[in-house]
Amino acid sequence: MATTNDIKNGTVLNLDGQLWQVLWFQHHKPGKGNTVVRTKIKNVLNGKVVDRTFPADTKIEMAQVDRRDMQYLYSDPSGLVVMDNDNYEQLTIPLDVIGDSKDYMLEGMTVTVATNEGTPLYVDLPASVELEVSYTEPGLQGDRSTGGTKPATLETGKQVQVPLFISTGEKVKISTDDGSYLGRVQG
Repeated sequence: MATTNDIKNGTVLNLDGQLWQVLWFQHHKPGKGNTVVRTKIKNVLNGKVVDRTFPADTKIEMAQVDRRDMQYLYSDPSGLVVMDNDNYEQLTIPLDVIGDSKDYMLEGMTVTVATNEGTPLYVDLPASVELEVSYTEPGLQGDRSTGGTKPATLETGKQVQVPLFISTGEKVKISTDDGSYLGRVQG
């Protein structure tokens, strides 16, 4: 058994039979009273984020989470199929576990998959990905590098806002956190 003093960002806790990932924590000593540990935790299965405060030195159960680099092979109706890079075992991750992450994944891409007792919990993507613009309206005379944006469809089918000067066929760098445009990829 661990205590709240062992909490770190990314730790997965087993609270009341559900798995919660620690997004943020802070040890807090109020002027009066005992030290507490404030946390912002996310339910691994449904994505719900809540704030929770624990008294210091409270015993908590940490879940065993296995994080492995896996290669995304293909998608089928039951989910996305990934392959462990070490032992070549394949695992199907249900679409509800992946969520919006699928909008940033290309076949052959390496992602980190977290599992608990063989059950996929979530997929960690890199902070940004480079994707090709499969369609966007052509730019107009007078478009500037600063100013307006327009919608663009990426090769994964995700729609994002890009600057007016981006054209179909170009590669762009996209944030996997919020889907925002980060820049044009040269080359």
